[in-house]
Amino acid sequence: MAEPCRLVVLISGSGSNLQALIDAIARGDLAATVAGVVSNKADAFGLERARAAGIPTSVIDHRQFGSREQFDAELCARVQDFRPDLVVLAGFMRILTPVFLRPFVGRLINIHPSLLPKYPGLCTHQRALDAGDAEAGATVHFVTEELDGGPAIVQASVPVLADDSAEQLTARVLQVEHRLYPIAVQWFATGRLHLAGNVALLDGSALPVTGFIYKD
Repeated sequence: MAEPCRLVVLISGSGSNLQALIDAIARGDLAATVAGVVSNKADAFGLERARAAGIPTSVIDHRQFGSREQFDAELCARVQDFRPDLVVLAGFMRILTPVFLRPFVGRLINIHPSLLPKYPGLCTHQRALDAGDAEAGATVHFVTEELDGGPAIVQASVPVLADDSAEQLTARVLQVEHRLYPIAVQWFATGRLHLAGNVALLDGSALPVTGFIYKD
């Protein structure tokens, strides 16, 4: 029997998407194991989630390095120690340089709280509200050297309500994130998802610019 896909999850905060992956594995919905969790913040609550699940953790304080590249070199070495098949960014609040990105091309994914290609970067929910958008959402995508610009894998939307605040919209989109991320990881873990050049392939077919549109 094949070994389950080995995940290394990178976090900076609460780790709710990490928890979604842990829960999906426990339910039998995700053919993977979390081999390690790495954070750039020692007080990230996601580290407690990992420890509660018996998952090894590691902390690398980015403030202890003189440049992004030096931090990324150490981060790369630490992640490789866990022998990952897939590296999962789950609220990891660092812009990664090619020093980290290039060794994991095609094996590095992120979840972004917008309907990419709309609103890369930060403050996505407020930007959606300011623009008067009728819907917002989340996108899982491969990570490339273009910030939030890698090929989309799967995307789902939620309606923007008339009285929404950025906080309310954030909470509703986060629920969608928790459903999307295990789906994308399962596709990779079962060999259905690949990156070919700058194109995401699902079952051998190129996905659209938005990725697969997921609906409940």
